[in-house]
Amino acid sequence: MTGLGGTRILLGVSGGIAAYKAAELVRRLRERGAVVQVVMTEGAKRFVTPLTFQALSGRPVRDDLWDAEAEGAMGHIELARWADLVLVAPASADLIARLAQGRADDLLTTLCLATAAPLCVAPAMNQGMWANAATQSNVNVLRTRGATILGPGVGDQACGEVGAGRLLEPLEIADALEAQLGGPGALAGRRALITAGPTQEPLDPVRYIGNRSSGRMGYAIAEACQRAGAEVTLISGPVHIAAPEGVRVLAVRTAQEMFDAVQAETPTADLFIAAAAVADYRPSAAAGSKLKKQGGVPELTLTENADVLAWVAAQEPRPFTVGFAAETEDLHANARAKLERKNLDMVAANLVGEGRAFGTADNLLSVLWSDGDAELALADKRTLARELVALIAARIGARRQVA
Repeated sequence: MTGLGGTRILLGVSGGIAAYKAAELVRRLRERGAVVQVVMTEGAKRFVTPLTFQALSGRPVRDDLWDAEAEGAMGHIELARWADLVLVAPASADLIARLAQGRADDLLTTLCLATAAPLCVAPAMNQGMWANAATQSNVNVLRTRGATILGPGVGDQACGEVGAGRLLEPLEIADALEAQLGGPGALAGRRALITAGPTQEPLDPVRYIGNRSSGRMGYAIAEACQRAGAEVTLISGPVHIAAPEGVRVLAVRTAQEMFDAVQAETPTADLFIAAAAVADYRPSAAAGSKLKKQGGVPELTLTENADVLAWVAAQEPRPFTVGFAAETEDLHANARAKLERKNLDMVAANLVGEGRAFGTADNLLSVLWSDGDAELALADKRTLARELVALIAARIGARRQVA
């Protein structure tokens, strides 16, 4: 794979046990043709030596803002201008705090302030530190300034605790970058099929059973997939959103219409993302004329709709299949059960109700797959979609490597 060919990546390594993974990350990035310049903090050098990164990157490591030889030519500004992208991995809680505060007290934070290149941050810390309100606030500050947050993953930690805070695996980060950068992207050459919005099940010519889905998340995912290089078809229920540029949109109304469209499009899809809020039931028969308020309350008999997601997951061969789990309680347990019950490749779960998710501009997601998890913190849905698509691209890349 050469999706990062020629891209100049400045890799910032901060202090933490996950710094050892950054060595493997350099190798993964160079496999894709990237040119990697490593900048280390003082803390990072307590875990991995600069010589290790120099041998892997083929470039001298930079670590000192006060290096007389380098700074004679304003070296930190030279690095800031050199980079096509700045990636901080691992990013400790301390470094994230310093970036959020706009500090410039070492070489890495100084060039992060000076650069015009996109900034990607891959957090790595104890699960309690990640969950702390201060850290979450700092992460959100970076998001609002345009930084992309990659991860963290969920699982066993070096301290013996379990939870969110693990650095994403180097392969996942390398693949995710291809979805963040311009150019072909991590999904180049792939066909993505996405469902979005609500369905409306008619009671009569003027009334229907529906839900509060706005379609914003699905449309944002379609846009993110298109930017990552995929050929995108979006099957959309009734929404009031402009079609993303470069995305083919098929408009439907009912769950049956959505199922018919998915059946027709799935055979040529490489990736299926079910972001639509499809009605589970429909009236057994819709009235031919408007129901009048006469003669008491009418009886309503419901019929179960087809399970679109389960049908796609059962195909052989099938596309990489991603579902959504909208829950009101026991988020992780219910999402994990859905992942296993429907044999999905990945599920993105969120809590709904009381002003959460449906109809809002922001969201947060817990993303689960067979052997891993990641938490995507509260952000606007376009940012969240880019991060979700980066995770999807990373998982597709990991499966391709295993195959």
